[in-house]
Amino acid sequence: MFSDPATNLAKLGLNDGMKVVDLGAGSGFYSIEAAKKVGSSGRVYAVDVQKDLLERLRSVGASQGLHNIEVIWGNAEKIGGTKVKESLADRVIASNVLFQIAKLDDFVLEIKRILKPGGKVLVVDWSGVTPLSPKTIVSEMQARALFEKNGFKVDQSFGAGDHHYGIVLVR
Repeated sequence: MFSDPATNLAKLGLNDGMKVVDLGAGSGFYSIEAAKKVGSSGRVYAVDVQKDLLERLRSVGASQGLHNIEVIWGNAEKIGGTKVKESLADRVIASNVLFQIAKLDDFVLEIKRILKPGGKVLVVDWSGVTPLSPKTIVSEMQARALFEKNGFKVDQSFGAGDHHYGIVLVR
């Protein structure tokens, strides 16, 4: 299996009423699944730099009756760039984005800023260079070290599909 958002999100412990931020939401597969899990009393903030992807996500969510997704045009590589309030999120999703980030420390510090103390972040990214993957990746070991040096603790790690690793970290 390539990488299944529903299976990977199960590791994050989403519950009714939670606030979730999906950084680099892209096509919105994680946002849609998270919106289903947190229910109508919860909220998913889908952040991306590509407006067209956000508009598509808004449309797809609405067509599925999911009115708890808020799309935000923002930049997760800048502290404050997501436009999400400090300590708002119970959970943060960072799927297939690390390899695209130039300022990794600022990215992690932005996650720390928006995540409540004790909140969790799900990191899913490429586990190795393959014909399908980008040429440059951030390995699981590099990702763990990056988050740990910025104050996060590893809760669990798992195989997140044939070509991806998954890590859940706690702030």
